[in-house]
Formats: sequence, C-alpha cells, structure tokens
Amino acid sequence: MEINGVFIEDTFAEAFPIWVSRVLITAATERLAKIAATEATGFGCSVIMCPAEAGIEKYVSPEETPDGRPGYIVEICHPKKSELEHQLLERLGQCVLTAPTTAVFDAMGEDADEQLKVGFKLKFFGDGYEKKDKVGERTVYKIPIMGGEFIVENKLGVKKGVAGGNFFIMADSNMTALTAAEAAIDAINTVEKTITPFPGGIVASGSKVGYTNPKYKFMVATTNHKMCPTLKGVVEDSEVPEDVNGVYEIVIDGVDEEAIKEATKAGILAATTVKGVKKITAGNYGGKLGKFQIKLRELFE
Repeated sequence: MEINGVFIEDTFAEAFPIWVSRVLITAATERLAKIAATEATGFGCSVIMCPAEAGIEKYVSPEETPDGRPGYIVEICHPKKSELEHQLLERLGQCVLTAPTTAVFDAMGEDADEQLKVGFKLKFFGDGYEKKDKVGERTVYKIPIMGGEFIVENKLGVKKGVAGGNFFIMADSNMTALTAAEAAIDAINTVEKTITPFPGGIVASGSKVGYTNPKYKFMVATTNHKMCPTLKGVVEDSEVPEDVNGVYEIVIDGVDEEAIKEATKAGILAATTVKGVKKITAGNYGGKLGKFQIKLRELFE
C-alpha cells in the first residue's frame, strides 16, 4: 500500500493499557495557563524512566471553561492507578498550585471509570483556612495563597486509556524526516483526547527493551539499533532501507483506542505529504507487550 507515493508497511503499532487523567488548568491569561500546563507535564516522556507520561492536549477558550478563563487540558498517565494519583498530587501541587492565578478542574467528565479525591487531598495545604465552594455545578476547594486563592475541583476523573501508539517516519535525509514529523504532530494536535508525550511530540532516540551488548546488562532499555541510519551498514539486522538517512518516531497516548487510531491516521497522512519521505512503519513486540494492535494499513481501508 502507498499513500501519496509513500510505502506503508503491513505491520502494527503495539500499544498497552495505561491509567490516564485529563485535567483542565486555567489562569488569568493564556500565557500563565500554558506555563502551568508545561510545568505540570515536564519529565513525562516515557515511563521507562520518567515518573509518568504526560503532555498538553489542547488549548481551551474562556467560553468553554468553568471559570470563564483561558486554559489548557493536560493528560497524565501511569500504568498503576495508585501511582497516577501520586503523580497528580505531586504535579498539580508542586507545579500548578505554585503558579500564579491558576485553577484546576476535571476534564475527563463522563468518560471517567473512577474519580480520585485529588482536590480533597490538596486542600490540606490550606492549613485549615481552605473552604469548600462551588464553581457552577462543580464542587471545589479554595485554598488561600499569597497570590489570592488556588481553586481545585474536589475529584478528578481517571480511566483506563491506551499508551504506546506509534509510527516511524523514514526519509531520504534527517531534515526531511524531521519536517515530516513536525507536520505529523501538527495534524495529531487537532485530535482530541490524545497527547504525544515526547519533546515536541517527536522521538529522536527510539529504544528497545534491554540490551545487545552483554557488558550492558544493567540497562533497562537501549538504542533501537535496527532503526539507526548510521548503523545500517554496520549491524546485520538493520531495518533501515538503503535510500533512507533519517528516521523519527511518533508516540501517542490517549483515552481510548479509537482516539489513538484517529491520531495515527492523521499523523501518517500529514507525514506522507512531505517530499522525500520513503516509508512509514511501526514498532511492536509481536503482540507480547500490549493488547492493542494499531494496524497501519487498516486505518486507510
């Protein structure tokens, strides 16, 4: 199969279940809201080494928020529900409560499988001076701080989502692959309920589980040598075609499989419009890692 003249490999991206929370952060200005959202999702690329996977999903206009102020929806993900709650408390407590004029609201809504008492637990920062209140129909806590009041919704919804959706962009040069990756991210950013947790949404250093070099037994993950263009004439099991000199990976997390599929399709379509892209493939472990298989060609049938 080819799309826009680019070969789409007959393979699948292997994704796995993950707990996800969808949180709305608002502030007095869009700039302040984005700063808080960026801080809250920092160090959130991969649970291989990061304490959570996290990213900014989208901007929300004042007309759509509970308090009539600009905001950003972020997604924070972890394989364990208890650890997700811990990450919500740490990230919202340290990165958002400390940020000027911010407020936090649930953005999962009816999609939630459960609700965690994150706001209830954060209220104790108020040292007994906090108060329970309402913002519209939402129960919130107002915590007095030097900057006025920090407002946080009592409960935040969580659900079993999907992590690890992915595809690889292979192109004639590194810059071509990067241009295509940026186009893919721009397209994915229009798909709600998904995030691309790596820096700018683009993975430069894709990894494999474990190691190849027996001296590196202490490593949990190492470079995906099969996909390194500089090794295509060095390693026998290279999967980089002769005419490919640039490879980037896109990783997608989201609230459900359908959102991941929609984002994957949008990203691939955008990437294939860039001249010089040769091939689109995906990473999997033969179905041994996760129960979700995002089959690339089926997205376009």
